[in-house]
Amino acid sequence: MGAMSGPYLIRGSVSLPEAELTWRFSRSSGPGGQHVNTSDSRVELRFDLARTEALPEVWKERALERLAGRLVDGVLVVRAAEHRSQWRNRETAAVRMASLLAEATAPPPRPRKKGKVPRGINERRLRNKKHRSDVKRGRSGRDWG
Repeated sequence: MGAMSGPYLIRGSVSLPEAELTWRFSRSSGPGGQHVNTSDSRVELRFDLARTEALPEVWKERALERLAGRLVDGVLVVRAAEHRSQWRNRETAAVRMASLLAEATAPPPRPRKKGKVPRGINERRLRNKKHRSDVKRGRSGRDWG
């Protein structure tokens, strides 16, 4: 088995701490022939988000809040079983974990500034309202007969 292609960057210079990752392997369903019954190719990667020291405190709070639905006792779990080789599944799980954490720790978007409505647009809207009003006023049955 080759070396992992880590470290997996989350954002900036912060990466997934290899020492805080817990790997579990099990037999995967799906294609693989006779070999599939003997190899543990499904990968489960666990990262204790609540107790980690690798992330800045602000990021950690943000991630805990945003990933609350996915966490079990503060632990983030990612599974991968797409590939027949354990090594490729490990890669997939680690990349998925890093991208999940990158998304969860991203700063909130800047609040939208309300723009000023251009005068031309306002004038055109008022002109159209006046025109509709005149059309409807012209429909009142006074002059029809």
